[in-house]
Amino acid sequence: MRQIWLAALYTALVIGANPAAADVAALREGDMQKLALHDTPVDLPEAVFLDASDAEHPLADYHGKWVVLNFWATWCAPCRKEMPSLDRLQAAMPEIAVLPVATGRNSVEGIQRFYEEAAVASLPILRDPKSDLARNIGVMALPVTIILNPEGQEVARLIGDAEWDSENAKAVLKALMAEAAGG
Repeated sequence: MRQIWLAALYTALVIGANPAAADVAALREGDMQKLALHDTPVDLPEAVFLDASDAEHPLADYHGKWVVLNFWATWCAPCRKEMPSLDRLQAAMPEIAVLPVATGRNSVEGIQRFYEEAAVASLPILRDPKSDLARNIGVMALPVTIILNPEGQEVARLIGDAEWDSENAKAVLKALMAEAAGG
C-alpha cells in the first residue's frame, strides 16, 4: 500500500512540475471544459485588423508568439463580462499576446468607453469592422476565443465566455505552450 501511495505522490509531483506531462485535455476544468482542442493545427486566412486610428495590424505580425484571439462586440453582454479577465490574463502572462477583436459594427468611441468603464488597461483596441475574418473562420456567435500557436495556426477554440485569468485557464495555456515546445 505504501508503494502505491508513493507512486501516486511521485506522479502528482511530476505532473505538477511539468504540466506538459499531463494530457492538456485532462487539465480542462470549469470554463475550460468548453475549450475544443484540435488534433492538428488549422491554418487561418490572412487577416488585417484596424486599431482605433484605422491603422492596419496584420495577424501575421504576431507570428512567433502564442495568441489568445478573442472575438467580441460592445453590445454582447457575455463579451463585456469576459473582457476584464482577458485583460488580467495579459497582465499575468505577458509572454502571450491577448488580442480582443471587436467584430462588426463597434464604434471606436464605444470600445474606448467600455475599456474605461471596465478598467481594461493591457489590451489593444483592434477591430474587424466588416467581420471578414470572423466570417472566414466560422465565428457565428460571440464571444469566441481562439488559441493560436507561434506559427499562427489555430490549436483550440472556446465558444462562449470564460474566466481567462483563472488558475485553470493559465494552466491549460502553459500546458499547450509546453507541449508544443516538446515538454
